[in-house]
Amino acid sequence: MRKSFLMLLAVVMVAAAIVAGCTGTGGETTPAPTTAPAETTTPTETTAPAETQTLLIATTTSLYDTGLLDYIRPMFEDEYGAEVKITAKGTGQSLELGRGGDVDVMMVHDRAREDEFIDEGYGVNRRVIAYNYFVIVGPESDPAGIKGMDPEEAFLTIREMGLADPESVKFVSRGDDSGTHGKEKAIWTSAGMDYTTDVQGSGDWYIEAGTGMGSTLVLASEKEAYTLSDIGTFLAYKGDIQLVTLVDKGDILLNIYSAMQISPDRFPEVNSTLAKEWINFLISPEIQDEIGNFGVAEYGEPLFFPSRGAWETIGVTQAECEDPIP
Repeated sequence: MRKSFLMLLAVVMVAAAIVAGCTGTGGETTPAPTTAPAETTTPTETTAPAETQTLLIATTTSLYDTGLLDYIRPMFEDEYGAEVKITAKGTGQSLELGRGGDVDVMMVHDRAREDEFIDEGYGVNRRVIAYNYFVIVGPESDPAGIKGMDPEEAFLTIREMGLADPESVKFVSRGDDSGTHGKEKAIWTSAGMDYTTDVQGSGDWYIEAGTGMGSTLVLASEKEAYTLSDIGTFLAYKGDIQLVTLVDKGDILLNIYSAMQISPDRFPEVNSTLAKEWINFLISPEIQDEIGNFGVAEYGEPLFFPSRGAWETIGVTQAECEDPIP
C-alpha cells in the first residue's frame, strides 16, 4: 500500500512541476510590448528655393528723384520674387546704357529719341506709363517778370534780360542731354532761337548744371535763378528750395513717360521675360491707380497722371497705353 501511495505522490508532484513550468509562476516572464515598433520612414526631399531674378532698369532722374520708383518697386519684387536695380541718369545717358545692352528696361521721356532708339533696333514694346507737365520756376521776386507768359515768351524774356543784367537774371539748364534738356531746347527752337549759337555759351546768365533734376533745382534756388522742371520733381523738392511756379500753361510743356524693353534679338543676354513683366505691371489698372495717387497725401496733388484712359488727351494710341505685352 505504501509503495502504491508513494508512486501516486511522485506522479502528482511531477504533474505539478510540469504545470508550474507551463504557467511561468515560478520564473520571470518577458513582458509583451506595450507599443507598436516605430515605422521606418524615408526623409522627404525638399525643393530648393527659386533663384532671385534681377531686373536692371535705366531711368530718367525725374522718375527716381520723385520717389515713385522706390514706392512701386517693392510691390513688383514681392509679386515676382525679383530684385530691381535702378540706374537714374538723364535720358541721353540712359539710352546709351540701352545701346550697350547694359540694362533690361528703359524708362525715359523724349519721344523723338525713343523713336530713333526703336528704329535702330535697340528697343521694343514701348508702353506709355504716365504723364505730367513741365513748368518754368524761379524766385518769387520774378526779376524778369515772366509770370503768366507762354513758355516761348518767357524764355525770350529771360534771355533778353539776362544778357542785359546777368547778376539779376539767370537761367540754370540741366545741360545733361536729358529729356528735360531736350524739352528746353525744343522751347528755344519754338521761340525762334538757335540753341547752339543764340543760347548756349551766350553769357553768364546761362548756367549749365550738367546734373539731375533735383540737383538742378537746388542750384537754381541757390542762385535765385529760373529753370525748367517737370512738375513732379519740383513738388517733391518744393519744401527744400526757394522757387515758385511762374509758367505752367502751354501745349509744349506736356511731358510723357514711357517704358520699353531692350531688344532681346540684339542682346540675347537681357532678361526679356522679367522686363516684359515689369512693363505689364506698370500699365496694369492697379499700378496705374498707384501712380495717379502717388504724392497726393503729401503734396496735395499727384506728381504724375496715369496714362490709362488718357491716351486721347496726350495724343498717343490706346494700345500704347493699355495693351499688355504678350
